[in-house]
Amino acid sequence: MGIEYLWDTNTVIYYLQLQFSPQAEKFIDDTLKYSSPAISVITEIELLCWKTATDKDLEVLHNFINDALVFGLEQDIKLNTAEIRKAYKIKLPDAIIAATALTYGLTLLTRNVSDFRNINGLSLIDPNMV
Repeated sequence: MGIEYLWDTNTVIYYLQLQFSPQAEKFIDDTLKYSSPAISVITEIELLCWKTATDKDLEVLHNFINDALVFGLEQDIKLNTAEIRKAYKIKLPDAIIAATALTYGLTLLTRNVSDFRNINGLSLIDPNMV
């Protein structure tokens, strides 16, 4: 199974809490038939900081993280992050997530398209808009 998508933090939370529309849920379920979930180490950290998570949420969360490919902060990602931060007004965590997607040629699945839409070369999909 290959990897086509990098999941933004909000995508993971909405998916795990069944907060997406049925159409978006189906889209993500369909992608999981041929593409393993992948996240940035930043998404992993943000997920682990989830303050309102119940014990059941944490169990589901840890299972998801264990099943996902987690991209660390390799040199190419750090260099791309710096370039993105210089070129765009974007928060550091979002820049790292965008740089990870760009470095590996992945489409970013995010509900916050507006945070990323101006980054040249970055492919975006909002699961709610498919």
